[in-house]
Parts: sequence; C-alpha cells; structure tokens
Amino acid sequence: MAKEKTDKADLAVDIKLTALYTLQIVDSEIDRIRTVRGELPLEVRDLEDVVAGLETRLNNFKDELKALETSISDKKNVMKEAASSIKKYESQQNKVRNNREYDSLTKEIEFQNLEIQLSDKRIKEFKVLIITKTEMVEKAEEELKEKKKDLKIKKNELEEIIAETEKEEEALIKRSKTSEKSIEDRLLNAYKRIRLNARNGLAVVTVQRDACGGCFNKIPPQRQLDIKASKKIIVCEHCGRILVDPTLVGAEVQERT
Repeated sequence: MAKEKTDKADLAVDIKLTALYTLQIVDSEIDRIRTVRGELPLEVRDLEDVVAGLETRLNNFKDELKALETSISDKKNVMKEAASSIKKYESQQNKVRNNREYDSLTKEIEFQNLEIQLSDKRIKEFKVLIITKTEMVEKAEEELKEKKKDLKIKKNELEEIIAETEKEEEALIKRSKTSEKSIEDRLLNAYKRIRLNARNGLAVVTVQRDACGGCFNKIPPQRQLDIKASKKIIVCEHCGRILVDPTLVGAEVQERT
C-alpha cells in the first residue's frame, strides 16, 4: 500500500493533471444526469410526507367521529335509564306512607328529568360536531386524493428518468471510482474539497480565452505559461480551481458549466 502511494506521488505533474481532468469530466457527467432529475426526488419525498400527514389527520377525524357516535349512544342509554327510573319512582309515589317519602321521590324524578334534558342537550351538541367533523373528513379525503394523484405522477416521472439514466450513471460512477484510484490521496482530497465548494461542481478547468474556465477571471500571461508547462499544480487565484492547459487534455474536451 505504501509503495502504491509513493508510485502515485512520483507520477509526472502532467499525468496527474490529466488524471484529475479525466475524473472531472466523468464526475461532471454524473452531475448532469442528477441535474436532469432536478428536484423530483425531493418533491416525491415532500409529497410522501404530506400524504402521510393527511392520512394521519383523516384517521384522527374518523376516530373523533366514532367517539361522538359512541357518546350519543351513551347519552341515549342515560335517557332510557332515566325514563325507566322516572316510571319506577312515579309508581312508588302511589305507595308512599308519608309526605317525606313522597318529596324524596319527587326530587329523584326531577333529577332524572334533568338528566334527560342535559343528555338531550349534549346529543344535539354532538350532532352539530358530527356535521362539522364530517365536512372536515370530506375535505381531507378530497385533499388526500389530490395529493396521492400528484404523488403518483411525480413518482412515475422520477421512475422514468431513473430508468433512462440508471445504467449510464452506474457506469460513470464505476469509471469515477476507477479514476480516483490513480490519483494520490492529497490531490484527490483537494479535488473533492474544491468540487464540493464550487457552484457548478467544477474543481479542474482549462484556460479559456486567457481566463479561468471556472470563474472566467483573467489569468496573467506568465501564469498561463506555467500552466502550459504543466510542471506544477496551479490553482486559480480567484476561485481556487485547479487549472490545466487545453492542449494537455485535448482541446476538443470542454467543461460543462
């Protein structure tokens, strides 16, 4: 392993620059493919989150509706029990032996009538809530339906793009990994760092019309001669990108800006 690292470091600068630029071309192709996908993966994930949230909200509404229906049923049972108690107490009033017992039963009957009134009031309130919740369920179901439709369309778009580019991307990633193996760690790390911070992912660029092919700032004539000589690694004074001479890598090869 140590010998392999030494061999990479001992390579001529022009060979190192060619290897770096070759890696840049491959990585730029990978960037292009991923740019074609655009924001679709993020849009799909966002829509999936929205759908999940709507499903949870819809289930909560339905649970609340069930709870309201149960509450109405419970109140109706209370009313039935109260009515039954009233009949029982009225029957007992006909058999009382004194006014105290009669008054006591009368209070029980009043209490049961109050229970019926309160239960009836609560039932009416629950029914109003059911109407409101039902409208909310219908609205949530409609919104969920629309979002699921949007999600299906976005997923289909993403799957089509992935199907078209997946094999090409896999081949390019394999080429990128192979190219990285021929570059010493120090240079590779610098390349990755510059690429990560670069607006368009370009870490290695050629000199174009006396200017940096990345930031387009002018390069002094003496510095251009040094770049053309390919005797050392030279970076742009303005953007920090690694500069190479077009003739070194082939004038027909152009960066993707």
